[in-house]
This record gives sequence, structure tokens and C-alpha cells, in this order.
Amino acid sequence: MSDGWLTVEVFDGPFPGHQWWRAHSAGLIEAAITNRARNWYMHEHRWGFVVEFEFATDEDAEAFRQLPAIQAALDAVPDKSAGLLVYRGRGGGSGSRVPRGPRPIRTSDAAARPIPEEHRTLRLELIGC
Repeated sequence: MSDGWLTVEVFDGPFPGHQWWRAHSAGLIEAAITNRARNWYMHEHRWGFVVEFEFATDEDAEAFRQLPAIQAALDAVPDKSAGLLVYRGRGGGSGSRVPRGPRPIRTSDAAARPIPEEHRTLRLELIGC
């Protein structure tokens, strides 16, 4: 059995996201519990909030996502054009399963090596000075 996480990120828009959460949280949580959710977590941010629902299987998470009550709540987010992200898995603060490697060393801002004197005179002769 795999964990079926479903994450909903709501961004502030014409009205704050916490007002949307206050209006729809009871319905979302009730629908999650009655559709076999194991846990749910809400994280508030300065730009909105993230709600994570944990289900026993991916199929349970997808069935929850397709409920008419959930669809109606998601259609009522503050910013209808760019204020909603719904995706599988944990939210942005969960970390990566693979640790990051070291960053590459920037060499583009390194100083140029000085040109030896014999090459400078040769270069001037080739240019015609």
C-alpha cells in the first residue's frame, strides 16, 4: 500500500486565502474524513496556505479530488486564474527524497590571464599597427 498524498495550494487574490479556508474548511475536512483520509495538515504562509491530505492509496486520493463538493470549493478560490495548485505528493516544505549535490563553481567571472609580452607585439604586427 502506498501513501496517496494530495496537496492543495491556495494563493491570495482579491480577498485573502484564509477567508476561503474559513468558508470551505469544514466541508473539505468532512469530505476527506468520510472518504478514508488518514490525516490532513494545513500550513499558513504569507502568500496563502497549503493543505495536505493523506490517503491510504492513490485511488482514494483521486476519488476525493473528483467529489463535486471538492470541485465546487476549488472553483471558489480567491484568484481564479493563477491562485490554485492541486498536485499529488506532499507540499513544498516536505523536502526532497534525494539530497542536493554541491553547486557548480562559477568560472565566468574569473579574471583573464595576462598575455605575455612576446605575444602582444606579435598580435600588434598581425593587426597592422
